[in-house]
Amino acid sequence: MNVSEFVWHRLGEWGLKRVYGYPGDGVGGLDVALEKAKDHMQYIQVRHEEMAAFMASGHAKFTGQVGLCYATSGPGAIHLLNGLYDAKMDHVPVVAIVGQQARSALGAHYQQEVDLQSLMKDVAADFVAMASVPSQVRHLIDRAVRIASTRRTVTCVILPNDLQELPYEDPPNVHGTTHTGIGYAGPAKLPEDSLLRQAADVLNAGKKVAILVGAGALGATDEVIAVAEKLQAGAAKALLGKAVLPDDLPWVTGSLGLLGTRPSWDLMKGCDTFLMIGSAFPYSEFLPKPGSARGVQIDIDGTRLSLRYPMDVNMVGDSAVTLRALLPLLKQKQPNGWRKEIETGVASWWKTLEDRAMQPANPINPQRVFWELSKRLPENCIMTGDSGSVANWYARDIKMRRGMMGSLSGSLASLGAATPYAMAAKMAYPNRVVIAFIGDGAMQMNGLNVMITISKYWKQWSDPRLIVMVLNNRDLNQVTWEERIQLGEGKTESTQSIPDFPYHKYAALLGLKGIFVSDPEKLGQAWDEALTADRPVILECYTDPNVPPLPPHITLKDAKNFMSMTASEPELGSVLKGSVRQFFSSVIPGGKG
Repeated sequence: MNVSEFVWHRLGEWGLKRVYGYPGDGVGGLDVALEKAKDHMQYIQVRHEEMAAFMASGHAKFTGQVGLCYATSGPGAIHLLNGLYDAKMDHVPVVAIVGQQARSALGAHYQQEVDLQSLMKDVAADFVAMASVPSQVRHLIDRAVRIASTRRTVTCVILPNDLQELPYEDPPNVHGTTHTGIGYAGPAKLPEDSLLRQAADVLNAGKKVAILVGAGALGATDEVIAVAEKLQAGAAKALLGKAVLPDDLPWVTGSLGLLGTRPSWDLMKGCDTFLMIGSAFPYSEFLPKPGSARGVQIDIDGTRLSLRYPMDVNMVGDSAVTLRALLPLLKQKQPNGWRKEIETGVASWWKTLEDRAMQPANPINPQRVFWELSKRLPENCIMTGDSGSVANWYARDIKMRRGMMGSLSGSLASLGAATPYAMAAKMAYPNRVVIAFIGDGAMQMNGLNVMITISKYWKQWSDPRLIVMVLNNRDLNQVTWEERIQLGEGKTESTQSIPDFPYHKYAALLGLKGIFVSDPEKLGQAWDEALTADRPVILECYTDPNVPPLPPHITLKDAKNFMSMTASEPELGSVLKGSVRQFFSSVIPGGKG
């Protein structure tokens, strides 16, 4: 084998079976070797390297396995960065393989020569290295995969293009070499018994227990439910943990934070005991006031303990394993007013959301798009959300059922992740329905690009259904509302208005199915048509940009900014009408504005 052939062989030995990438002369040897390795390494050709990194991140999120991407030297490696930062900030393992110019040219200001180790040293801070001799490659690949897996982060291996075609050789058994092997055992998963007992004492003493779950609890659904029932607790979900608990449980309050629900706000502000499981939820203002609640936290990464809230007991451990060990130490609490208060608030909130979704708009209320889908969601479907206003409606209006999955760009909150995530989900689970929620801004940024990749591969899937739902509101909507509420300024049309585009017609150009809907009464029919299609679909919904994504708690500052905004708002009439309808549907359920 030459070096390139060894790279794909070794990655396959680690269990990595799919790589997302784009060719180039900086990875010419790897390109050729991939063709020879197609019996054990599936290559997915993207249209842009950023999408390769996003797909690797999405693969890691939906499978729990290491995601893999590669790119050529210089501009190709630079393009990877945004998707790699998405993986790093959401703590999922991704390995990036990047090319470099010939070793003899380095330092000569050669074409496409970029200092890749410096470029990658932040996003791949735990491990980035460049190979200089063939006998070095084995331990670089082994360490990249092992460190990415162990630390749930991004690692990078740089391979100069002349090295890629040299004969591979194992390191000699002499001083100055190292001899690595494959295999990943996983981290220590169970806290000390004394910590478990301390945690149980805190939780048993609580009368009003609140739970917050994040992505780290995705494999612990049964355990979280059992603990919540024993403690008679309510549970809120960080956005990346939306699939941890099904929303048909009456004590599940939904998402927390700016995109969250009123019951989740009430849960956190009313509790006397706080259990945080597998979450790095960033917004401390939505958590209990420090000192108002005793706290217990479980996380696989000790650096994230007591980061957002000063906890009484901190435990490093796997969520499911730790909760199973904790459960026998917990005392069964009897049904009480706290749990009843939570369930009453949750039931009322779902009615509020329906009332908000059914408020008239011009032409379609975006909330209704999600509300109509929610009751039609196929079993075990996978959903991806983009950043922007679609994240609000995904977070609040979609009722997640058991067995479903969903994710988005959490900590980085990058625009344009929904479609590459959807592509990665479909490649990993070709027999499951995948639905992507994306705004028109993100669709124009790179969603149109990914649709070409979807059109290239969809016939491989056992179930061809992949639906990309585009909210076409001709507005970069989330930032527009942030200008209005956070800055007290009206919409700046030069930056916020974007061109209209016939997304459904673009689908037809690619040999896919396009559906357009501008009548709210036909939304259900449109979703039914999309969910029974024999190929991927772009469902274009022509929606009103001036339906406000109301936060769960409106501060005095927010109210003042909204009032001052009116002096400079170019769409004032529509904004006021949409805001009044949404506000009064909250305080007068069933009322129509």
